[in-house]
Amino acid sequence: MDLTILYRGPLASCDYDCPYCPFAKRRDSREQLRADRDALERFAAWVSERRDDRLSVLFTPWGEGLVRSWYRRALTELSHLPQVRRVAIQTNLSFRTDWLAGADPEKLALWCTYHPGQTPYDRFLTKCHELADRSVRFSVGVVGLPEHLELARRLRAELPAHIYLWINAAEGHGYTDEEAARWTDLDPLFPYSRHPHPSAGLPCRTGESVISVDGAGTVRRCHFVRTELGNLYDGSYRQALAPRPCPLAVCDCHIGYVHLETLPLYDVFAGGVLERIPHTPGRSQFGGPPREI
Repeated sequence: MDLTILYRGPLASCDYDCPYCPFAKRRDSREQLRADRDALERFAAWVSERRDDRLSVLFTPWGEGLVRSWYRRALTELSHLPQVRRVAIQTNLSFRTDWLAGADPEKLALWCTYHPGQTPYDRFLTKCHELADRSVRFSVGVVGLPEHLELARRLRAELPAHIYLWINAAEGHGYTDEEAARWTDLDPLFPYSRHPHPSAGLPCRTGESVISVDGAGTVRRCHFVRTELGNLYDGSYRQALAPRPCPLAVCDCHIGYVHLETLPLYDVFAGGVLERIPHTPGRSQFGGPPREI
């Protein structure tokens, strides 16, 4: 079986408090952190036992995972497994980077977000250059709010040229054509993020070759559809894997709509779907911006 897994355990604590972030902000108790660690270690052990499968794993924690030793350890260990194609995580890049020396840079990747106001710009940029010096695969992104534009432009100018800078449309924020053009100049793929994608009844890879797993092992097709397909640890999910249309009216998050078969994003991000790295990240190589969706 060739399977992509989006894993999200109970971790919800974060060292940042971004005002535009829709995720719940709280400080996890010691017991909650222990539960998250136990759940992650159980999941990592399951992956290590799946020697006949080919697995790709993206960790999408509500909070910041890489400030926790068990996430760093899990990514390092999973990156060395022969059955793992890619292991990646969404992160704010607030952690020390020395632990990455123990991971396989051919398999580990980071999906990094810069949050102005939460960390000094120079500190974030330094971390990006540390990743590049270590030959770590990573992308960098910014939420497309007007107050972030100049810093995003500066970031694009000062990042290594081969690093893809993506822009996420801010939740609940509309863009005039003029505003959208400014962001598209930085990220030629921004038009895919600008508007939610109609998805009702359309074919999607989730539920067939892509699944979402929570800390208890409950399997769903994606993070946004609550219908359960079974459990990872008793194997009941396997018989539920099948092509199925999307039941939602729209899909407005990249980790969801990237899997829609009606969009060309598996070709655009070939080899880098999990870490959001286009096949040819240089802006001159996109062949022009995509049509408005």
